[in-house]
Amino acid sequence: MFFDELEMRCPRLGGPVNFGYCRQPEKDAKPCFKILDCWWQRFDVAGHLAACLTREEFEALGHRRPPEKLTSLIDLIEQAQKNTGSL
Repeated sequence: MFFDELEMRCPRLGGPVNFGYCRQPEKDAKPCFKILDCWWQRFDVAGHLAACLTREEFEALGHRRPPEKLTSLIDLIEQAQKNTGSL
């Protein structure tokens, strides 16, 4: 999918990520809660997601809250461990 290859700096991770990661950060995961905030200037992300997601999934994007800081840090550490195989 063309949009999945687009890259930008992630304000949460501090480095470049592609749209595919934001759309599905982990296998079978929901889109990042900031996906609409981050990508709206690059393309019609709302229209794209509305076409790809069910109505319920799309509406849930507007109601999602960021994870608590500690939970988010633990998740990021676990992802880093999986990617590097160490720590």
